[in-house]
Amino acid sequence: MVNINRRYKKNTGKLSIIPLGGIGEIGKNMYVLNYNDEDIIVVDAGLMFPEEDMLGIDSVIPDIKYLEENRDKVRAIVLTHGHEDHIGGLPYVLRKLQVPVYGTRLTLGLVEVKLKEHHLLRGADLRVVKAGDSVSLGAFNIDFIRSSHSITDTVILAIDTPLGMVVLTSDFKIDQTPVDGQVIDYFRLAELGQKGVLCLLSDSTNAERPGYTLSEKEVGKTFEEVFVQAKGRIIVATFASNIHRVQQVIDASYAVGRKVAITGRSMVNVVNIAKELGYMNIPDGMQIEVDDIDKYAPHEVTVLTTGSQGEPMSALTRMSKADHKRLSILPGDTVIISATPIPGNEKFVGRTIDNLFKLGADVIYEKFSGVHVSGHASQEELKLMLNLIRPQYFVPVHGEYRMLVKHKQLAMATGVPEKNVFILENGDVLEFTAKGARKSGKVPAGSVMVDGLGVGDVGNIVLRDRRQLSEDGILIVVVTMDKNDRTIRSGPDIITRGFVYVRESEDLIGEATAKVKETLEMCRKENINDWSAIKSNIRDVLYRFLYEKTKRRPMILPIIMEV
Repeated sequence: MVNINRRYKKNTGKLSIIPLGGIGEIGKNMYVLNYNDEDIIVVDAGLMFPEEDMLGIDSVIPDIKYLEENRDKVRAIVLTHGHEDHIGGLPYVLRKLQVPVYGTRLTLGLVEVKLKEHHLLRGADLRVVKAGDSVSLGAFNIDFIRSSHSITDTVILAIDTPLGMVVLTSDFKIDQTPVDGQVIDYFRLAELGQKGVLCLLSDSTNAERPGYTLSEKEVGKTFEEVFVQAKGRIIVATFASNIHRVQQVIDASYAVGRKVAITGRSMVNVVNIAKELGYMNIPDGMQIEVDDIDKYAPHEVTVLTTGSQGEPMSALTRMSKADHKRLSILPGDTVIISATPIPGNEKFVGRTIDNLFKLGADVIYEKFSGVHVSGHASQEELKLMLNLIRPQYFVPVHGEYRMLVKHKQLAMATGVPEKNVFILENGDVLEFTAKGARKSGKVPAGSVMVDGLGVGDVGNIVLRDRRQLSEDGILIVVVTMDKNDRTIRSGPDIITRGFVYVRESEDLIGEATAKVKETLEMCRKENINDWSAIKSNIRDVLYRFLYEKTKRRPMILPIIMEV
């Protein structure tokens, strides 16, 4: 282990650990370590899928106001692995912070694709590390330790600070038989525990699940059985980043003489990167273009695709709606959905499965088969990690609140005192000094919504309007008034969308029109000349009238023109 830079004395100063994302939620992971308000490092910069009520939002990223205010102190961003919830927010962060980014080869390969799409690659300072390397960043020395997860090249971070060692597991599982043979580095973890660890931050995703998480190789065995039995085409949807899963699909296809076609932008990108960097092997002549599938018999073809989460624009979802330009689901196709729905995506996945069944496909999905195993540690593995590290303090991370509580209970069962376990919220500052640890306030933290090219320009007010529009529709009142005497020259005309069908509600619209006329006449008599006041009166009268008649609250938009 590299020793702390000599200008920093041991057990002096103040160390703060600040989550800006990833606490009480699945996604947008970002953790900040700050020593003495002089040196800051950032671990991961992820995004999160939007929740159901975030209408029109593409993704959600952490609020980095705190980092922007301290930009001169940020030494680097350190990445643990290449999943979207750990690297997806990086293009947005690097627009604000010009700092080095450290990550393993595959992780940075995936980052490069993202930065290229955002036209940020040229100015990026990307620095490749591998398991076993150490990096010194201001007051911090970081060791990168080999880990196991559902994406290769994942690392655990051991961060040596003047106040002690901080270990951040990121996402992990303890796979005794990993596909690539790279077992988690037990020896290094046990060595850290022997020397003493100040604080452990550990993955809580599966803290509710008893026992052990199955090995990724178990999925490979299921693939082999399914591929031998399938008579028609096989279509496999999985996370593009799960390179071991994709490799096992390729291996099972090769064993039964099938060609492999790849569709879905992210799947194509990741496979190309993985092949280029040597993380994936596709035998010569095995990969074919999607356009060439019809040249082969159904039992000679496997299709690898995106869409395991039921994303509306993904390749599998479009196939299920018969909306894909090149591929259609045929009776006799076997569709394997090799993933568990992320919380919130269950309805989308269920709808896709229903549509696939309707088209005559045989659908195999996680709930009833062995075509998926989690990439996260279950309870016994979480306890093993706690026993290996033996931390003085423990912070459960990467999970919804109930998962954090379960993980706290596991930590206490392994001997961590309850007073030394901290369940934080995003923005909480956990401060360490020679006297111990305590919560010491908050920094700005929250969610920034990405909508198209807009970042942060959609907030709660816009979302509220979108929800209102989606629930009760809109009613637009258009009227032309005389500039001098405020008499009506034209209208009022009422246009509705998503509220009522005008032809079937002529009486309602007629009464509403009369109410507007009465209101305008009242404003004229009372000498109300301010346009905003007139609009407000129209809005109030129509709100009351329409709710009384329909029990609905459409958005009401008065438009007044003067001539």
